[in-house]
Amino acid sequence: MSEKKPLRVLFCMGINQNFFDAPREEQLEVWAAFSTMWNGIHDLPGVKVFGNMDDDQSMVGPSSGYPWTTYLLADVPDIETVHAACNLFRSTPVGEGTYKLWRYCKVEARTGRELIIQRA
Repeated sequence: MSEKKPLRVLFCMGINQNFFDAPREEQLEVWAAFSTMWNGIHDLPGVKVFGNMDDDQSMVGPSSGYPWTTYLLADVPDIETVHAACNLFRSTPVGEGTYKLWRYCKVEARTGRELIIQRA
C-alpha cells in the first residue's frame, strides 16, 4: 500500500473594502488578527509552510479574487486540516469587538498535490 501523501495547498487571501474603509486603529487590529490567523495556519498539526508571496505592489486596493493580496503555500496532511485553516478566518477575533477576520478578508484554498517533473 502506498504512503498517504500530503495535500499541496495554495491559500489565496484577499483583503476587502471593509479593511480600507476602517479607521487606522481598526486596521491595526485587523493586521494583528491577520498575524494570529497566519501563525495559526503554521501551528496546525502536520502543516509544513514553504513560503508566502505578497502581491500588493502590482495589485493595489481590495481583492475579491485573482490577483489575490497574498498567498501561502503549504503541505497539509488532509482536507480536514485545510478546512481548519480556512476556519481561522471565521474564528479569529479582531480587537475586542464583535467582528471576526472574515469581515475584512477572504481565503480560497487551492488544493492539489505536488507535481513531480522528471529530468530528461
